[in-house]
Amino acid sequence: MKINVWNTILQLSKERSVEPIVIVNAIKESLKVASAQYFSHNEDIHINFTPEKGLLRVYIVKKICDTPQDEINEISLTAAKKIDPTATIGKYIEIELPSETLGRIAAQAAKQVIFQKVRDAEQEKIYNTFAPRIGDIVTGVLRRTEPNNNMIVEVEKAEILFPYREKLPEEEFTRGDRIKAVILHVFRENKGPQVTISRAHTQFLKKLMENEVPEISNGNIIIKDIIRQPGERAKVAVHTNEEDIDAIGACIGVKGNRILAISKELDGEKIDVIEWLSNPLEYAKAALSPAKIEKVFILNKPEKRMQAIVTKDQLSLAIGKKGINVRLASKLVGWKIEIK
Repeated sequence: MKINVWNTILQLSKERSVEPIVIVNAIKESLKVASAQYFSHNEDIHINFTPEKGLLRVYIVKKICDTPQDEINEISLTAAKKIDPTATIGKYIEIELPSETLGRIAAQAAKQVIFQKVRDAEQEKIYNTFAPRIGDIVTGVLRRTEPNNNMIVEVEKAEILFPYREKLPEEEFTRGDRIKAVILHVFRENKGPQVTISRAHTQFLKKLMENEVPEISNGNIIIKDIIRQPGERAKVAVHTNEEDIDAIGACIGVKGNRILAISKELDGEKIDVIEWLSNPLEYAKAALSPAKIEKVFILNKPEKRMQAIVTKDQLSLAIGKKGINVRLASKLVGWKIEIK
């Protein structure tokens, strides 16, 4: 039977970024499933499909017997002669699916199973594309907002979930906006892989700093800790073993150009870059930046509580708006810090 589907397969392959062989195999499988309704004895169905030449055959093979004992693999001489008048006992005969039946089945297959198989291949490709890139930054275009305010972003022709909780508090996006975010999760689900991105996660800030500061990307400066209050303030503790590198200065950049670029991407979020220190008292003193701390001492070691002493003019700076500075410093150091 002649069937002109090769151009359709090529077009579908290009549109969905799926190899033509995936679609061809999907057609073969769907034809085999649909043809089983015509060959109703669980026969071994053969598919010869050469789409580039437009050739399609669906058939079974049976042995011609005088008295068939196996209806799956054998056929009587009388029945065989109706198909091929030259049939003789002991020979094998190919029984083809009639053209009109084959045409109808092929059309049904194209509408149903083929697209399902192509969709499965697409979903597998999405998973294989994004799963190894968890923690990387991607840029996409906002396509729509769901009723629950979650957003769907198109990234590399795939629909990615951007949950409402993963955006910065004051950010507003409209359809068509370009969004930069970090790949947070890639899950396998019944409806296909679920890829989630975030702008509020600490990994987004870490990746932005790696991209902006060459000394971090090449390993000369190490980010030891990051704590964020998304959209408001973040504290990044850095460390280097290179004597000729100023870790804090390199992260901030000339006239603050590097850290300002990152802050701008984060909707004005303030970023304190501090030196990571193994001594918790010195680390706490640095973590309370930009406040100038007079002294820090331990109140209760088992409870991991310490106290920082500041002058009156530094008190509000040490505490921060709504207590955010001391709260982030405490999380960064791992000790509860009280300001006095």
